[in-house]
Amino acid sequence: MGDTLITIIAIVLVAVLMFVFPLMTMSDRTDDVSQLAVDAAVTEYVNDVCTTGKLTMDKYSKLIETISADRNSYDVEMEIQVLDENPGKKTTQTEPTKIGENVYYTMYTSQILDTINPSSGVTQTLALKEGDMFSTSVKNSNTTMSQQLKNFFYSVTGNDTYTIASDHSGIVTANGSGN
Repeated sequence: MGDTLITIIAIVLVAVLMFVFPLMTMSDRTDDVSQLAVDAAVTEYVNDVCTTGKLTMDKYSKLIETISADRNSYDVEMEIQVLDENPGKKTTQTEPTKIGENVYYTMYTSQILDTINPSSGVTQTLALKEGDMFSTSVKNSNTTMSQQLKNFFYSVTGNDTYTIASDHSGIVTANGSGN
């Protein structure tokens, strides 16, 4: 009876070592590849917007298409800090490099999407100006295979955590209102 129990335990241990750990390793590598792809896409997107000064629905759609290629779903958050050249003083501050405090107001994802894709159905371009700040944050919203396996074996990750995320921001270097 004792030899049978040891044999069953050995078979279970071998099965775990032969199948589960390689599966966990491969799913972790898949998440790593997805992480690299999302990082590259977000960096390219933010740099494109910052160097051209223009944010369009086409650029946003291309970002969504690129990051969704790995069959994960993502929450994308954008933020634009617009340099206010008239911070409520009697004189206008037309020189953003002027010594003193620059005042910014912020636009968030829903406001940005309403601007570039209004309810009228005609897409528009959101023109930024030099000195504005643009940032994008992307996090996976689904549970990846790696997360499922870790939840099953370790109970380490919770339902509201993410494993694939990327943040990138930059300062706009060109006025988007020009041709």
